[in-house]
Amino acid sequence: MVGSGPNALAAAITLARAGRRVVVREAEDTLGGGVRSADLTLPGFVHDVCSSIYPFVPGSPFFRSLPLAEHGLDLLHPPAPVAHPFDDGSAVLVERSLEETAAGLGDDAGAYRRLVGSVCAGWGDLEEGILGPLTRFPRHPLPLARFSLHALRAAAPLACKTFATERARALFAGCSAHSIAPLERKPTAAFGLILLSLAHLVGWPFPRGGSQRIADALASILRELGGRIVAGAPVESLAELAVPTVVCDVVPRELIRIAGPELPARYVRRLARFPHGPGAFKVDFALDGPIPWRAQECARAGTVHLGGTLAEIAASERGPSEGRHAERPFVLLAQHSLFDPSRAPADKHTAWAYCHVPNGSDFDMTDRIEAQIERFAPGFRDLIIGRSVMPPTALERRNRNLVGGDLNAGAVTLWRLLARPVLSASPYRTPAKGVYLCSASTPPGGGVHGMCGYLAARAALSDAL
Repeated sequence: MVGSGPNALAAAITLARAGRRVVVREAEDTLGGGVRSADLTLPGFVHDVCSSIYPFVPGSPFFRSLPLAEHGLDLLHPPAPVAHPFDDGSAVLVERSLEETAAGLGDDAGAYRRLVGSVCAGWGDLEEGILGPLTRFPRHPLPLARFSLHALRAAAPLACKTFATERARALFAGCSAHSIAPLERKPTAAFGLILLSLAHLVGWPFPRGGSQRIADALASILRELGGRIVAGAPVESLAELAVPTVVCDVVPRELIRIAGPELPARYVRRLARFPHGPGAFKVDFALDGPIPWRAQECARAGTVHLGGTLAEIAASERGPSEGRHAERPFVLLAQHSLFDPSRAPADKHTAWAYCHVPNGSDFDMTDRIEAQIERFAPGFRDLIIGRSVMPPTALERRNRNLVGGDLNAGAVTLWRLLARPVLSASPYRTPAKGVYLCSASTPPGGGVHGMCGYLAARAALSDAL
């Protein structure tokens, strides 16, 4: 196993459960890939190095099959998963209850119930299709087809057609912007629909003590099954491993680097054309107190979307794909310490925030991110006692899979839903015998759900029969 991110550990656990001997090789000294924590600012402040909010941990059928709680994972659920403040001092909250959320949208209550409620009601039939390769015929084609009528559309026009009020449109835009793609591009609406539905079905939780606890729990399960994990052991070439089966939690560029000589030239050329999306510019804050939101209800939410109106969010998300940096970027912020005191010393707090920028950008967005927070929380800057700044290049240095800061391990387009990383009936198999790919560059893509690893391991086990 190459890598120790959640997909690699999911693949390793799946193989170990089937009785296979498994060894995981991790290049860094700390396990976890995109789920790691560290004291990035000041001693005693726990920050998540990459990902931080996890609707897909309870929302993943693979993770639900694991005794994660028995291995130390304690997921915390803020009272409200998401808040979206506005300049007038008000905010829209996504509550765990769909009905309560709809009621807060006034004239758009019915439209919200119909759009998001239909996905929630049919999630049992949709889950397999959403969290698997679209090249495989689903067991429930009709519900998936109905879902696709909206999901495969662009978020901005769908929001404008569906909702009459700016509040509902902005809420949908903020959730859709997790796609890290222009909101006029298909299928960004899928992100809004799925994330809003998961907020009602399972919440947007995070681990007590930091995201590292996810990796630690998965590693504990693997070791209990007899698997071995070796940290600080980079793989420079698959030839050095001398094993019959290798599952690689790497992006296409890295697969070419470590396995290029073993792959057909035509496949290598196809991998080399795999596009990456915009990058992330991330700032972690150590604070002298809680964020002073003008809309006080924001203090009930673990995640806060800072971007104002749909038009403003759409302009912000359009810029990175065109090589521009937004003056008022859409900022995704998590405030863990309000609900997890272990994240900071007594009476202190943390904030985790990022915005989207052109891939590989070295432009400093710190002031613009802080200005957006200050816009909705006057006095925020006065509370900063430490900060850690990670532009896309710094994110990539910490994790080679974050090419140019691309958190989704590949550009979000309709074509790349099908051809991820290449068009194939089994995207986890490579032409090299015994070599499999399980990173987020394979279906179902980004997010901490482990399904890429699980499906790749199932392909490997099938080939071994």
